[in-house]
Amino acid sequence: MIKESFRKYLEEAIGRENALVAFSAFEELASVSVRYNPFKKMLRTDGEPVLWSSHGVMLPERPVFTLDPCFHAGAYYVQDSSSMFVGEVFRNLLNEYGLPQDRPLRVLDLCAAPGGKTTDLAASLREKAGDGFLLVANEVMKQRAGILAGNVALWGDPNVVVTSDDPKVFASLSGYFDIILADVPCSGEGMFRKDEEACEQWSEDNVALCEGRQRRIIADVWPALAEGGLLIYSTCTFNRYENDGNVRWISEALNATPVFVRPETQYPGVIATEYGFSLVPGFVKGEGQYCSAVRKSGGETFRQPQKGRASKEKSMAVPEQLKKLFTVDMVFRQKGDTVIAVPATLAMEVACLENRLSVIAAGCAAGSFKGRDFIPDADLALSLALDRTVYPEVSVDLDTALAYLHRDSIRLDDAPRGFVLICYQGLPLGFVKNLGNRCNNLYPQSRRIRMDIK
Repeated sequence: MIKESFRKYLEEAIGRENALVAFSAFEELASVSVRYNPFKKMLRTDGEPVLWSSHGVMLPERPVFTLDPCFHAGAYYVQDSSSMFVGEVFRNLLNEYGLPQDRPLRVLDLCAAPGGKTTDLAASLREKAGDGFLLVANEVMKQRAGILAGNVALWGDPNVVVTSDDPKVFASLSGYFDIILADVPCSGEGMFRKDEEACEQWSEDNVALCEGRQRRIIADVWPALAEGGLLIYSTCTFNRYENDGNVRWISEALNATPVFVRPETQYPGVIATEYGFSLVPGFVKGEGQYCSAVRKSGGETFRQPQKGRASKEKSMAVPEQLKKLFTVDMVFRQKGDTVIAVPATLAMEVACLENRLSVIAAGCAAGSFKGRDFIPDADLALSLALDRTVYPEVSVDLDTALAYLHRDSIRLDDAPRGFVLICYQGLPLGFVKNLGNRCNNLYPQSRRIRMDIK
């Protein structure tokens, strides 16, 4: 049941005739789409391409993703096609912004969980900058931050750092980030087809509450954006208060220049607003999304401290076998029993962040020593930086792959003894220790498939 007050808000935002189309589309089933990881090659599923994402595909129906080993290998991310539009805005602005010559490009995904936009940004940054970037993915809610860290690990990019801090904490990193994406919490009008509760809970008071919260979030993180830096602002709602109204407020109150002013759009179905773009069901196949951007005027340039406080993780003497694990130079540290590998090009950056933020994950968990054995971590198998020549690989069929992901006992009769990398369709899934007559399954209990695989 569409509330009359929401009807008025939508008509104000996109016009009465457009709103009528949207109301009709709200009664239809939500679409399904995925975005492939360009650095983990897999056979792509047939489907309609997403116009604004070269790696996005619309699926004709929703499969059981849990029963697809490629999903667990981080070969794709299940993401709404409208949400992918934010990644396209990011790529277009990144091409204009350019890359620093003396340091990595620094990007912050401020409200990142569960990780759809983070993985999109990570892929775009790697395609554009190679190893020359740092992406900080932040989520203030601890439980959601754990989910974010898990999805980042599956994606496998070691240049992503996961944090869990309130936006105001980032103010200590004055002028640090070149680009900030703020996909801020909103009233969720764009999710009405997927979430009936969002529709039931919608109210004008909640819109006003969200509008104020969004302004606080942006104002709190604003000092962390460099002079001339870009803020990409997005929501999954339609109303002008949380969208164009807030972009106008950011521009006037925080001294910024809107990047898009009554823009033209080359994408069919995308509606241009005063300061950005609105994606609306009925005009596009996905759900609701708004995206805009501003450029910061004034501000400070971040100065990297010469020395920071010592990391909470222990430095360690590096055995030769660790150096051979990766295709890029890594700095190794010990966190509890786990050896953490951070790209050497980001070591100073990560140390700086650890002195100011609550860093949950950085680089790649490589493994742990047990006696003379080095036990490889599950995240190592998924890392884009893993040297695939280090461990013997065994390609398994679908049934064996699902049994492995279910943490069942499997046998590899023809495989060498010792640690073996289990692969499905060329994609690493994780490790086993092959004992000959049986294998010790090293897949993490926390990630195992819990549903019936028979």
